[in-house]
Amino acid sequence: MPKAKRNQLKNRAIIALLFTCILGFGAGAYGLVNVGLINGEKYKLKAESQQLSDTTVTALRGTIYDANMNVLAQSADAWKIWINPSKISSDEDRQTIAQELSTVLELDYDTVLEKCSRSDYAYVLIKSQVDYDSKTQIIEFRQSHKGYNQIIGTEEDVKRYYPYGKFASSVLGFTGSDDVGLSGLEYFYNDTLTGTQGRLVTAKNAKQIKMSSDYSAYYEAETGLNLQLTIDQVIQYYLDTALEEAVTLNNANYGYGIIMDVETGAILAMSTKPDFDANDPYKVADEVKATELEAIEDPDEKSKATSEARYSQWRNRSICDSYEPGSVYKCITAAAGLEEGVVTPDEMFNCTGSYEVLDRTFHCSHRAGHGVEDFTTSMMNSCNPIFIEVAQRLGADTFYKYFEAFGFAEKTGIDLPAESTPVADVTYHSRKRLNAVAMASSSFGQTFQASPIQIITAINAIANDGKLMQPYVVGSMLDSEGNKVFETKPIQKRQVISKETADILKVMMEKVVSGGTAKNAYVPGYRVAGKTGTSQKLTIGENIYIASFCGFAPADNPRISALIVVDEPKNGSITGGSVAGPVAAEVITNVMKYLNVEPQYTDDELAKLDVKTAKAVGKTVAEAKKELESTGFTVKVIGNGDTVAKQVPAAGQTLPKNGLVVLYTDKDAEPQTVIVPDLTGLTVAEANNTAIACGLNIRRVGYTSAANVTAYKQNVDSGSDAQMGTVITVSFRTEINEED
Repeated sequence: MPKAKRNQLKNRAIIALLFTCILGFGAGAYGLVNVGLINGEKYKLKAESQQLSDTTVTALRGTIYDANMNVLAQSADAWKIWINPSKISSDEDRQTIAQELSTVLELDYDTVLEKCSRSDYAYVLIKSQVDYDSKTQIIEFRQSHKGYNQIIGTEEDVKRYYPYGKFASSVLGFTGSDDVGLSGLEYFYNDTLTGTQGRLVTAKNAKQIKMSSDYSAYYEAETGLNLQLTIDQVIQYYLDTALEEAVTLNNANYGYGIIMDVETGAILAMSTKPDFDANDPYKVADEVKATELEAIEDPDEKSKATSEARYSQWRNRSICDSYEPGSVYKCITAAAGLEEGVVTPDEMFNCTGSYEVLDRTFHCSHRAGHGVEDFTTSMMNSCNPIFIEVAQRLGADTFYKYFEAFGFAEKTGIDLPAESTPVADVTYHSRKRLNAVAMASSSFGQTFQASPIQIITAINAIANDGKLMQPYVVGSMLDSEGNKVFETKPIQKRQVISKETADILKVMMEKVVSGGTAKNAYVPGYRVAGKTGTSQKLTIGENIYIASFCGFAPADNPRISALIVVDEPKNGSITGGSVAGPVAAEVITNVMKYLNVEPQYTDDELAKLDVKTAKAVGKTVAEAKKELESTGFTVKVIGNGDTVAKQVPAAGQTLPKNGLVVLYTDKDAEPQTVIVPDLTGLTVAEANNTAIACGLNIRRVGYTSAANVTAYKQNVDSGSDAQMGTVITVSFRTEINEED
């Protein structure tokens, strides 16, 4: 080959080599730039995901306490159970694992088996919030099978517990499986209660197995803040118990109530009945409703009905619902009239039974009319025409001014979710549309709606010398060491009436209880003040009512305000005085005693008080009989001995002055039993005489200061056996002149 030709080929080879080197180095350089600069972060994260295991450590949710630091909601350690399906090598292992996990964790076998079949996945969650015992069983199972340690794993988790189940559940709310609040305080204060999640970062080898702790970093989770509520567990119990019984006794749809601290606006108790177990919120607690749901065959219809039942039982009706307050609102009309000077407590009126406004005739509950009465008596009689007259004197501008001032055109601002929102010309009359007819009906609490929390907040302002307070449920926030990091300060929104006017109203409202439509809320020694309401639910049908009572005690130095509402009572009585009044009396009695408020009895009340039984045990029969009979008791001796070995009732129990005391002279003698009679429907005297004749005693509660009162419940079922001398609590009420 000629030299020139060889040189030409050599040059071409050199050029080709240079081109290849440049191309190769260029591609390599581009790759380095792409990996290191352009997409460096992407590949870094990808490498870390293959080399590191980054596990979230769930933070404990803050604890919720009552006012006395009793635990109402608390988080505890729990675990997540997960599997790595890509490591399951056979159908036999898949079925064995699915069977064990579904059994221990109480899950559907087919669902777990399907998860075990996801061979392309390295992590599949089986169940969260697993308790210690179940987690231990799972660990023992995986350790007993070779290779299962790489298939079944556990992670730290937390679970929310509510020690008292249904207790204040509509207020507390509950959390979901992800530990996020879904209702109540859990939802409203979710950010406060939720802590800061921790992390456990662990290195993995080439086989994706976690390495030793030498190659790990742990970032501790921080617990959320704790809440100390204003709710008092004891007061809440009294309210819960009374409302639950009222719903059953009156065959009502719902009962709800609130107890408020007069001076601060703090909520001491808030209850809705029926309610639900916060530990199992998705279970329909109403057994009748649950049975109805089970009977539904169509899946879509059943799912919809179940969802509606759940949302209904979660509803805090003291906050979310609204209703026509009825005659309770007459306190606000009276407050406006007295403050503006258009009426005085002793001004005389004539109730003819009706009142005409333009083309509309309004009737009094007493159609024949109450005749001549002063303004205080018209309040006691709940006389509609007189309050219409006061409203007309005020005029629309002034009437509406007080409607707004007492808070009926705005939310109260309570720290709970889903508070009912007033809407002008939907839930109440705007000033523009408040004509004479609308003002007349509004004067006695009809044709507009208000929420229970609005109503008690307004009435509480009267008890609090005219100061309208913002209600609240959370008193303070505490860190994990118990240090107070935030404390709620009572907020006075405004002065709605003067102290002088408030004092006049306190006297008037006390007379409503002592001798008016709210007599059944009367409590000897505690001077209860209040007003009843009976409002018809016109949007639903005829003869469907809401019965309510709102008031405070003691009238001369108020400590608490109380609201009781019974929705759709269906067992005869439907008025606020007959249905809600007795419930209020029971709750107020218990709360006053719990708060150590000393009763101040009148001479008449003292004369009717029950007497404590003296100690007879150890004394001779003659001595014991003489002492007991001297205080008015009837004595029955069982046995032939000379000395009293035991007595029923025990020493120190209170009985009516003619009560029965049974003395046994043989301590081993079998107690004599009697059949408990049905005392309902009887007068006080009839019930007492019937009980004594049967060898029993009664403790009288409720309104007993008139001849026309009758018993409406007893705490021991009729027909049951009871030891002779047993004290049966019998509740009395009157249904005379209880119309609102």
